[in-house]
Amino acid sequence: MCIDPQRAGHSMIDALILDLDNCLAPATEVNRELYDEALAAIRQANDGSISEAILDAAFHALWSTAYDVVAREHGFTEAMAAAGWQAFCRFEVNHPMRGYGDLERLADFDMPLCLVTSGFRRLQASKIRALGIAAQFREAVVDAIDETPRLGKRGHFERLIATHGWRAENIWIAGDSPHSELAAGRAIGAVTVQTLRPGVLRSDIADHHVQDLGELLALMQRHR
Repeated sequence: MCIDPQRAGHSMIDALILDLDNCLAPATEVNRELYDEALAAIRQANDGSISEAILDAAFHALWSTAYDVVAREHGFTEAMAAAGWQAFCRFEVNHPMRGYGDLERLADFDMPLCLVTSGFRRLQASKIRALGIAAQFREAVVDAIDETPRLGKRGHFERLIATHGWRAENIWIAGDSPHSELAAGRAIGAVTVQTLRPGVLRSDIADHHVQDLGELLALMQRHR
């Protein structure tokens, strides 16, 4: 193999950074009932400000998009946004989670792994505990929307790279969302992979597309 002299002494892949929701585990695995309190509070605070159709679309989007983005893009009033926020801040998962059933493949990646997930601190941290996967990662990071200052996914990616002395072009970032981790990965010059789990719509923003962790592992092995 011909090695780029500028990369001499560096692995072609320094690390893999993974998303959580709809990448390692379905967002809906927390049980839809967990969200019922928040959705009821938002609906009550709506008071006719937005249509039922828009409200239903917003509730559907919550399973794939961070709450603050959904509230902004669907025109939540201040009262609606606050009602949902207060409820979501309290939520946590109190039952074991299985993920997509292929999480044992994380142990097969012979490279540093990191996890970066966006959402409410308490809820996202409880998902990581419920899945029992924290030990697989060099760092498991919650990009908490309910804390300030918030780095955002791009900020966390850049911090990880700087902390560990990695190169952005040698980082692979895998996740489902073209508007979140995939956009942030592309912005910093990383290699992006969209995980096409059930229900995820394919996006051309990603460099590669895979169905599961086994396919991701095989893809990365071919590029080492």
